Amino acid sequence: MSEFIAFIGVGNMGNPMAENLIKAGKKIRVFDVSKEMIEKAKEKKFDIANSIDDLLKDSISVVITMLPSGKHSKEVYLGKNGIINKVPKDCLLIDCSTIDIQTSIEIGKKASELGIKRIDAPVSGGVMGAQKATLNIMVGGSK
Repeated sequence: MSEFIAFIGVGNMGNPMAENLIKAGKKIRVFDVSKEMIEKAKEKKFDIANSIDDLLKDSISVVITMLPSGKHSKEVYLGKNGIINKVPKDCLLIDCSTIDIQTSIEIGKKASELGIKRIDAPVSGGVMGAQKATLNIMVGGSK
């Protein structure tokens, strides 16, 4: 498995989070449905995917999502073109979005059924914490 990280959602929180991962030497490719957020990512010279399929075209070890709400997480993971059916079995899914518990449980259950590791990892610290790489991450998942 490569050390490649796919990052979905490079808005106010995700953009600096992805930037800090790059600064830490991680190989990152990003995607966002917002053209405005993609333009901001281009300014930072991120490796940008044109679609979810493009994002996942290489062997990846981790997918990190930082999305606005549960409906966005549900669509990205479980929707018609959801990533849960596209990632390799040895990929770790990390949802850093602050979402409702029911959606998190639903995504976790589907991942578990498919034998894919997933953790729920919402963050605290706001945009400033994301920029300074000082976010608190609350992690939940199976052993």
